[in-house]
Amino acid sequence: MVAGEKPSNLQKRNDIRNIAIIAHVDHGKTTLVDGMLKQAHVFRSAESAAAAGERILDSNPLERERGITILAKNTAVTWNGVKINIVDTPGHADFGGEVERILNMVDGALLLVDAVEGPMPQTRFVLRKALGMGLRVIVVINKVDRAYARPAEVLNETFDLFIELGANDEQANFPVAYAIGLTARAGSEADTLAEDLTPLFEMILREVPAPEVDMEAPPRLLVTNLEYDNYKGQIAVGRLHSGTMRKGMNVVRITPQGEKENGRIEYLFTYHNLSKQETEAVSAGDILAFAGLDNIHISDTITDPNDPTPLPPISVEEPTVRMTFGVNTSPFAGREGKTGWGTSRRIRQRLYDEMRSNLALRVADGETADRFVVSGRGELHLSILIETMRREGFEFDVSKPEVIYHQDPETGELLEPTEEVHVEVAEGLVGTVIELLGGRRGKMVDMRTESGTTYLTYIVPTRGLLGFRPHFMRATSGMGQVHSLFHSYEPYLGAMPGRQFGSLVAWENGTTTNYGLENAQPRGTLFVGAGVDVYEGMVVGEHIRPEDLAVNVAKAKHMTNVRAASGEKAWSLTPPRQLSLEDCLEFLAEDELLEVTPLNLRIRKRILNNEERIKDVKRREKLIAAE
Repeated sequence: MVAGEKPSNLQKRNDIRNIAIIAHVDHGKTTLVDGMLKQAHVFRSAESAAAAGERILDSNPLERERGITILAKNTAVTWNGVKINIVDTPGHADFGGEVERILNMVDGALLLVDAVEGPMPQTRFVLRKALGMGLRVIVVINKVDRAYARPAEVLNETFDLFIELGANDEQANFPVAYAIGLTARAGSEADTLAEDLTPLFEMILREVPAPEVDMEAPPRLLVTNLEYDNYKGQIAVGRLHSGTMRKGMNVVRITPQGEKENGRIEYLFTYHNLSKQETEAVSAGDILAFAGLDNIHISDTITDPNDPTPLPPISVEEPTVRMTFGVNTSPFAGREGKTGWGTSRRIRQRLYDEMRSNLALRVADGETADRFVVSGRGELHLSILIETMRREGFEFDVSKPEVIYHQDPETGELLEPTEEVHVEVAEGLVGTVIELLGGRRGKMVDMRTESGTTYLTYIVPTRGLLGFRPHFMRATSGMGQVHSLFHSYEPYLGAMPGRQFGSLVAWENGTTTNYGLENAQPRGTLFVGAGVDVYEGMVVGEHIRPEDLAVNVAKAKHMTNVRAASGEKAWSLTPPRQLSLEDCLEFLAEDELLEVTPLNLRIRKRILNNEERIKDVKRREKLIAAE
């Protein structure tokens, strides 16, 4: 129904419930959904359930590797004759675009809260969105079987969070269930759980409102997700707000900008269990998928050509971080990627296609034809895109991430994005964390200690968090936790310390040798071992001093007639430091690029030739001195 339009002929569809699963990262959303699917007899046997994978909905390889949900997904189960459409959404703020658009499809939400950790940063993020959209929220205190579980205190903390986020009286009077997602058990009391999830299913049917729809109005749907099928083409997903959509019917697509395009519904699906099922017609209130319109985007309205009234478009928060993607220009270009997948045309098409489904992403053409400016909600948001593209067979290079500044329209003051950072660390490591965040212009707003664990809350400039996580994990030996979400744009806080050390740069093309590496090793920390192909201008390590240093890691020792030949020497090489994608992005300097291929990540100088690079450095130093 259109915003502002007076309701008419509304009726409830008591045979349907539409819910989203929302929570902080790793509080058990996907695990609980898996249990609901299994108990709703989606699988004929335990063996077929196991064959689907440990986490049925986390089908993306990156999701399985990182243990987080990146892409929102939907499925449906039937319980006591009622169809329950279930959407599993990301819990990380960098994927907030997924959360915001998916919540447009549902009438209620299950908010999962860990019985030990309680409400966490992303709990606040997703709950704020759900309350703002007026959804009925069921609080599920999960993992009540964990050691040190404190369900009563967590319930009080969750209630306080509802009040803090401006919940009205009805929203604050939320129903509560207790659960163990891993064993698929739930109940109304923490210490008296049923043997299955029946109490949770019953609570969903009782508390989540049935969709109210106008069956007599023209069909109207807002596209909230996109999929692709090799045979059926682009598939759009959304909730039908009114009327009935039929296979073969003519429709009009209306963009958020008001542009219109006629089309036809060639294929029509509804969700049941883990699959889409073809159908002839779908009535309002249900979630459906359809194909037939190839040029379609998220936030488009699909409706009757005789009544082309659009639905309100989906809006998401603006990006805060950007980086440049470009054609790989290194000497190794074309060696590892798919043939033809490294051209500017192919990269540009892939990035612009990503915007069709990745609502929080922005792509713009760069200063040259082979460069593209890509903006996202955070460093993780962009690194997932990079990793996805390299696995698809693309090769390209990317620049150092940078934050997006704004200018105050009234005062002209420069504004920068800030993040609310929540840190959980052992009490003995508090000083280390305070030093790390203090050096990044962080401002502490809260600190408390419970049972040997200290919880700190900071407001930190977004640029201070670029590359922060690898440092944090090393400083806490992997035992600390850090979470952040966008806070606000604040006046620019001044210069921030950058990289303290320079790069070790390969002097010439060749293959690294033990002899060359041993000579370079005293100069810093190496990123490559022996037998690795390198090229002039490639970064092979971190220098122990602030300036860059060119080293010949491909140098071979000349053989002599002396009995102790080079082959008899026991080389004492320290194992090279292995850099992850996040490590590489953090390490990049302004004059460096990251070469991304399906097989390798290589840091390189923008200007590869050593002599030309030295001249460029001197030229820039003169310009700075002149200013």
